[in-house]
Amino acid sequence: MSDSLTSRTLPGAVAGLVGTATVLALLYFGRDVLIPITLAFIFSFLIAPFVRALRHLGLGQTTSVCTGVLVVTVALLAIGAVIVQQVGMMGASLPQYQDTIASKLETLDELTRGTLGSLGGPAGQLIEHFTGDNSNGTAPVLQSDGSVKTPVLVEIHEPALKPFQLLAKVASSVWPPLETAGIVFVVLIFVLLEHESLRDRFIRLAGGGDLRATTIAVNDAGERLSRFFISQFLVNIATGLAIWLGLSLLGLGQALLWGTMTAVLRFIPYVGVWMAAVCATVLAAAVDPGWSLALMTLGLFLAVEIIVAQTIEPKLYGHTTGLSPLSVVVAAIFWSWIWGPVGLVLSTPLTLCLVVAGRYIRALKVLEIMFGELPALTMPQNFYQRALSGDAHEIVTSAKRYMQHKSLAEYCDKVLLPALHLASFDLRDQSITPQEEEKVAGSIIAVIEALSGSPRWWKKRRRNSVLAAGGIGRQLREQRISDTGEWQGSFDVPAGSVVLSVGLGSSYAELATEILVRILREQKIDARSRNFDELDAAPPPGASPELVAITILISVDPLNDCEQMTAMLAKMRERLPHSKQFALLLPSPFENPDLKTCVFPDADHVSRSYEDVLHSCQLAMKGRATL
Repeated sequence: MSDSLTSRTLPGAVAGLVGTATVLALLYFGRDVLIPITLAFIFSFLIAPFVRALRHLGLGQTTSVCTGVLVVTVALLAIGAVIVQQVGMMGASLPQYQDTIASKLETLDELTRGTLGSLGGPAGQLIEHFTGDNSNGTAPVLQSDGSVKTPVLVEIHEPALKPFQLLAKVASSVWPPLETAGIVFVVLIFVLLEHESLRDRFIRLAGGGDLRATTIAVNDAGERLSRFFISQFLVNIATGLAIWLGLSLLGLGQALLWGTMTAVLRFIPYVGVWMAAVCATVLAAAVDPGWSLALMTLGLFLAVEIIVAQTIEPKLYGHTTGLSPLSVVVAAIFWSWIWGPVGLVLSTPLTLCLVVAGRYIRALKVLEIMFGELPALTMPQNFYQRALSGDAHEIVTSAKRYMQHKSLAEYCDKVLLPALHLASFDLRDQSITPQEEEKVAGSIIAVIEALSGSPRWWKKRRRNSVLAAGGIGRQLREQRISDTGEWQGSFDVPAGSVVLSVGLGSSYAELATEILVRILREQKIDARSRNFDELDAAPPPGASPELVAITILISVDPLNDCEQMTAMLAKMRERLPHSKQFALLLPSPFENPDLKTCVFPDADHVSRSYEDVLHSCQLAMKGRATL
């Protein structure tokens, strides 16, 4: 059997590796064609909302597209002109700061004990140029006979280029970027002109059989990308303006250049803005004889980036990209390796496209799991996985983080109970070891006690297969009784102020009952519990039926407990005629049982969640208080 399984698996693995290698080869060797086309599609997501706005104003399709492309072209040319002008001005002013640069390099060389001066390559040559004692760059050479000979400088001059040769040299250096830009804008125009047709073709190609699902997928991808690009563009422009104004107030030259570079480089995730910051700080150090201007420049970049990254970006598009921070870094490394600097800039949008595709295309689901911002495990799965490892502290930390915006009842409904059902499945299938069983039981006890305010939840307890023996709920109840007294509180309380909870059936019902009691007590409701086998015992001394305002019967397996629940509701109605009868049904969320047949005419209210029964108890107790 294993041989047949291997024979089936091996060809599939080989085919996957061959397919991956083929895709990587196409991306790498076809980059000259793919990069312009990808840039065109990326620009189309940015311009498409503007084109639609122009069409709503009454302009035709062709006019709107040409206007949008013209606006982008003018904007890019303006940015390029600003960069070229500012770089020229900075290059012309650098000789004025040669003495300051040399002085600071000498100081840094002394602080590093000559390490800075020993650098090789262009950096070492630049430092030697500013700090060297020989102005002509030559040094005397000692001959074998003791005489000293000074080398003679020789300059080699190439013949002047003819006009056509000069023109050809300029054209050869300018033509590649112009060719790429031309392809980008031609493809961009046709993509915008045939936007609807391309969408229809993609829907037909991706899944014409399920038109609704494919349309939702394509619309989601387009809207997500458009929101991301527009938001990022506006944030980067605002960041560049803030840097420009800040550097202008500080008095640093070429402030417009550094503002523009910040806006452009910020498209490179994480490191782009700091590339501009380092360059601006170096210029500030060269301009100012002291270090105050350099420190203020670096501080400005730091302050602006913290404000933008921590407050503005999360609100605008921090939760719409759908990418985890690690995936952004990995994508930047991968795409820069495949496509160079252009890939570094396009890494985030390209990865975002793949993640959105993985959300709707089953074959690419692995991409959403690996790179998406959604957790790989659901919260119940994460709870159970941590419990199997015995990591109660991590579970408590995650729970308290969740409960900063949610209630304890909602946490128990959405996380704790589903996790308990996952544990019960493994226990029923005998796929959990005794050691794991003890870890899970101990983690559950610790988490429930921690969330209900017990100060001793972190202490170690003796755990002897409490999960299998059904002792979790009973152990928690005994611990609570030791804190509140034998009868879980005094009976010297007003009539109609006690909520009595009773679990039906299995030991999991006892645990669910104890959880409910702690939820109600957290809301200052005098909740108490009775085990199923204690109902026929004599009532506690001093207790009277009039004290009980609500009786809640809890079942975690309603389909099998339906008859017992009906009988118990009728029985509790006779014993406690003054109390309301509630039924709380907590079936497994993974089985989706049909509870339409579970009808309880004697119940005043039927709940299917802790949150609902808590709300009903609060309303009932409030109604009694007003009477």
